[in-house]
Amino acid sequence: MAKNFKITLSSDEVPKNWYNINADLPEPLPKPKNSEGHDQIAALEKAFTKAALEQEFSTERYIKIPNEVRELYMQMGRPSPLFRATRLEEKLNTPAKIYYKREDTSPTGSHKLNSAIPQAYFAKKEGVERLTTETGAGQWGTALSLACNLLDLECTVYMVRVSFNQKPDRKNIMNIYDGQVFASPSNNTKVGREILENDPDHPGSLGIAISEAMEEALEYDNVKYTLGSVLNHVMLHQTVIGQELKVQLEKAEEEPDVMIACTGGGSNFAGALFPFIKDKIDGNSDTQFIGVEPSACPTLTKGSYEYDFGDTNGFTPLMKMYTLGHDFVAPTVHAGGLRYHGMSPQVSLLADHGLFEARSAHQQDVFKAGIMFARNEGVLPAPETTHAIKAGIDEALKAKETGEEKTIVINFSGHGMLDLKGYASYFEGTMPNSK
Repeated sequence: MAKNFKITLSSDEVPKNWYNINADLPEPLPKPKNSEGHDQIAALEKAFTKAALEQEFSTERYIKIPNEVRELYMQMGRPSPLFRATRLEEKLNTPAKIYYKREDTSPTGSHKLNSAIPQAYFAKKEGVERLTTETGAGQWGTALSLACNLLDLECTVYMVRVSFNQKPDRKNIMNIYDGQVFASPSNNTKVGREILENDPDHPGSLGIAISEAMEEALEYDNVKYTLGSVLNHVMLHQTVIGQELKVQLEKAEEEPDVMIACTGGGSNFAGALFPFIKDKIDGNSDTQFIGVEPSACPTLTKGSYEYDFGDTNGFTPLMKMYTLGHDFVAPTVHAGGLRYHGMSPQVSLLADHGLFEARSAHQQDVFKAGIMFARNEGVLPAPETTHAIKAGIDEALKAKETGEEKTIVINFSGHGMLDLKGYASYFEGTMPNSK
């Protein structure tokens, strides 16, 4: 047991390429479309860097990671370790083995730097002076602020207002990394002002924050927009997680039976699982894949697979994805990073083909699971990550009933050290259970 407790890799084992699942999807990804009377696809060329758009539509299976990006990955803590949750296994009295890939060990505490670094790098190479973005719980905004600081770029972050109020320390950390942060909806943009005029107490949503950040990028020539999830090039960058994980599981002499990640826009799910889902598409794997979302924002479990805007105002093209509708505003649960109306088109297509199982979970239940994990493993998970942990515990308990010695792998997407208000509400009994 002890030999598998912690599996680490050396710096030279950081992947040299990103894996692009567009090359292996069971059918071509439906193309983005303009809405009637608008040309949002042309707007993409104004809002995004050339490199981001090239990667977005590429069907090349492996795309080389620039040496400078790879070096920054190493400096910021890659490769990340894989741990076995032996104490949690003992607590559950399960024959299952539970592993968790620790993406919380980055300086910003989550997997988001995996895409923030290359997006900032390519922007700098193209002469961009400032990047704009949205953030839900603040993990992406924190990561982009740091990446921009490392590469001498300005950074403007529109943070969903409810999370801005729930997590003030996220704003402080973004400020430390020289990021400028605004609660969204804000008075900075036309989109924000119109929403506030109708509802001065609007809690905000990721769709609104995306619209605000996009508006700035479309208005100024020296500004580009970056996204922390959903789009193909973000999924691409995150696959360093799964590629490292493959090597680590081989070193541990393990074949995963169940692999689990939380799902909001799709980035940590894609990062950890796409390299393994490729094996399933190729017919070389029987692994069960599970994506877990909040019952308060059930995009995959109750949404429709159809064309919709990625943002509230319709600046983005129409993309075919699972969606609750671009005007959907989720209840103010503490897992702010999962409060998004849509889902990555790539993840959506895989779900439509039945290549993974989507589940939803209630807020109180996931916090209970996160606390059990922390008390046994010593690591405090982000509210988003607790969704994956809840499903991992459920699978371990199923194995206990059947006596199966399954290997369960969870992507531990981020720590919860800045989410203590959420944990406090759980202990105080003031946390509502999501519907």
